[in-house]
Amino acid sequence: MLTTLRIKNLALVADLTLELQPGLNVISGETGAGKSILIGALGLVLGERADRALIRAGSDSCSVEAVF
Repeated sequence: MLTTLRIKNLALVADLTLELQPGLNVISGETGAGKSILIGALGLVLGERADRALIRAGSDSCSVEAVF
């Protein structure tokens, strides 16, 4: 079970730590809020190929960490 997702300098996200709880976790928000970025970050953790275009403007690198 995924318990923590940490994102740094990915797309529009400067620094985010998302703590997930047992059971149902709901991610909601307006258009452009970053929901798809969270799903994309999870894909990167699971082995999807990264693209340099995902690095936040003004940053040299980005990182995504997950705790299962």
